Amino acid sequence: MNEHTQKVALVTGANKGIGRATAEQLAALGMTVVLGARDPQRGEEAAAAVGGVAVVLDVTDAASVRAAARWIDERFGRLDVLVNNAGITGSGPVSPTDALDQLPSSVDLDMVRAVFETNVFGVIAVTNALLPLLRRAPAPRIVNVSSGAGSLALASDPDGPLTRLPASAAYSPSKTAVNALTVQYANELRKDGILVNAVSPGFVDTDINNHTGYLTPAQGAAVVVRLASLGADGPTGGFFGEEGSVPW
Repeated sequence: MNEHTQKVALVTGANKGIGRATAEQLAALGMTVVLGARDPQRGEEAAAAVGGVAVVLDVTDAASVRAAARWIDERFGRLDVLVNNAGITGSGPVSPTDALDQLPSSVDLDMVRAVFETNVFGVIAVTNALLPLLRRAPAPRIVNVSSGAGSLALASDPDGPLTRLPASAAYSPSKTAVNALTVQYANELRKDGILVNAVSPGFVDTDINNHTGYLTPAQGAAVVVRLASLGADGPTGGFFGEEGSVPW
């Protein structure tokens, strides 16, 4: 099987963590995986390790997004799977001290803008740039990597699992916005057979939480890969974790 018959997948923010683990698992399924990364060297190193190919991609840079889409078009002519994984917290690793920077009453608006630029506007920019290529695939899939912290139902429950987290005006609302975007894209693209879902990978051991998570990146990536490889009867416009549906 060559790259013209294999499914082609793009994973943004793929040089480490959940993105890299997702790329590795998609490659293991036989897909040709394009690893998007801002840093060319880190991207190339990750691609070599997982058996994929790297493309320079900064989701906040319109020229970079257009160039990556053009490169994928010229190299493969289509895209079967898009995983919007790139994301930032805005305040570095989410330790209890760092997370205090996110308190709504005292948050720096510039930080909120930066978080939304990557986590929300980046999803729109990349998705829209790649949609023409996704439309050429027989069974296109879009997976947006969200977070349980983006669940309004969980966050508003005073006895729920998120009570230990400080209030957040940047990261958590950005993931809530990703969930809302997921529903809107799913509604628009349902008639075209493009399945669009959001994923909560769980509390994964990554840089984003100072490596305090209890799941490995591979465990967090498993649900991403499952949604990226859905059959024609699969769901769209949903929010899923390893245990099943996550409440909005």
